[in-house]
Amino acid sequence: MELIILDRDGVINEDSDEYIKSPDEWHPLPGSIQAIARLNHAGYRVVVATNQSGVGRGLFDIETLGKIHEKMYLQLEEEGASVEAIFYCPHQPEDECECRKPKPGLFKDIETRLGKPVEGVYAVGDSLRDFDAARAVGAIPILVKTGKGERTIEADQGLDDVLQFNDLYSFVDALLSGALSDT
Repeated sequence: MELIILDRDGVINEDSDEYIKSPDEWHPLPGSIQAIARLNHAGYRVVVATNQSGVGRGLFDIETLGKIHEKMYLQLEEEGASVEAIFYCPHQPEDECECRKPKPGLFKDIETRLGKPVEGVYAVGDSLRDFDAARAVGAIPILVKTGKGERTIEADQGLDDVLQFNDLYSFVDALLSGALSDT
């Protein structure tokens, strides 16, 4: 089974500069849940790697983060989809931890937990820090224009090797149609 790594905010669900602080604020992006279901049905394992500095900033606690993820899991289940695991960094940038993207700690945790390297695995995100973390472990960065994706494109830094798609669903379409086999 092949693996796909997804960022959460801006890839699976709507993003907010004010953070997603409660289950009520978590809303899937159109087509994202169905895209994950398509990946699952095609034999892909899906995991999430997400910075959640709202925890470190005191905006919400680990229990609330768990409830947000529970809502996501329930919506995935309703569509016959699943995410195998969610790897998250609860720290603020100034904490200088190893798990906060753009550092590759979350990706290394994925390798350790799953017992296989993530080199050559697609990592879908909407910001440069997602791509830097992916590159550090040899994963293949994929940009979606949802979330902060358009802003990332406008900043035009470090995207030369990054394939771009309108959203998660269009990436999955390209992947499953074989359009990415030449990349």
